[in-house]
Amino acid sequence: MSSTNRAALFYEPGRPFEIAEFPIPEPRPGGLTLKITRTNICGSELHIWRGDGRLGQVVTPEGRILGHEATGSVYALGDDVMTDWNGAPLAEGDRLAFQYFRPCGRCRNCMRGLSEACRQSFSIQRGELTQWPYTRGTFSDYLYLHPGQAIFKVPDNVTDTMVVSANCALAQVIMGLERVNVEMGDRVVIQGCGGLGVYACAIAKERGAEMVIAIDSIPERLELARQMGADEVIDISEITDSRARINAVKDLTDGDGADVVAELVGSAEVINEGLRMLNWGGRYLEIGVFFTGTSFDCDPGRLTAQNQRIEAVASYDAVSLQRAIEFLSRNAERLPLDEVVQDYALEDINQAFVDQDAGLVKRASLVMG
Repeated sequence: MSSTNRAALFYEPGRPFEIAEFPIPEPRPGGLTLKITRTNICGSELHIWRGDGRLGQVVTPEGRILGHEATGSVYALGDDVMTDWNGAPLAEGDRLAFQYFRPCGRCRNCMRGLSEACRQSFSIQRGELTQWPYTRGTFSDYLYLHPGQAIFKVPDNVTDTMVVSANCALAQVIMGLERVNVEMGDRVVIQGCGGLGVYACAIAKERGAEMVIAIDSIPERLELARQMGADEVIDISEITDSRARINAVKDLTDGDGADVVAELVGSAEVINEGLRMLNWGGRYLEIGVFFTGTSFDCDPGRLTAQNQRIEAVASYDAVSLQRAIEFLSRNAERLPLDEVVQDYALEDINQAFVDQDAGLVKRASLVMG
């Protein structure tokens, strides 16, 4: 067995990641040690790397291990860990999808069925690099999963390339579209066709959307969005004026506008445009802007007069992760789910961030081990 636990350390925006080595965390009762096989660069990490908003103030002289969107296999089981959250038996080598945070299960929100809004969820990511379990992010070879983190075995027909995005992008989109109640007959606009956006196209169609309109500027992303379920696409490199894009959505929806618009770009600048694409009674879903410190123009009178609402989703409940895995298994042969990510080695993490920031890849994925 390997005795090396490599990890990429982040120090501050503008400074390259550096590779360091740490001990492999030994599992404690109720937990397990996961060998990471693949981990993605999520939009949230991209915001930290750029220094967007108040994240620009994040400076860690001792280094910090980022990463959360990942999959792996069981390296070692702690005492009393015998099954996943569905009751399936667990053994070393089993492939897992896992909830990367841990709701406390006891606070007011958790007790009211709002575990996704638990304020203690991310406490497991805090701690010194010199203290067990050492590597608290997935830009590392090994990660410790604590008791209370939801874990699910990955079906045999779901590849690592498919499932690597399940524990963030896909589960988040599933919960978001559930929150705004996308249903049969809805007309849905997806702003942004990165990893989140292409999943949203597929989930919206599976939920019964009559029409899905995808918006992006990169032809390859728009093509994948079509393959994942988008009925129409709007290329912002061709339709460069905001008013023209709003009118294009209105034209495609018989003059009404969309029933749901989802912001998956990661930019506050597109929100006002998206709100103006809504039909009366429409719902706006905000997922992309992870960082604080920005704002957008909004006419609250228009929201009120047209009976519209805004919902926002960051974390998700364990059921949404389970549904994400079931979605992947159900559509493994039908949708191009292997094409959402592009491979990089851990040693190439700096180039992976540059490429994803430039829009050259939909989602960069670090292949570990």
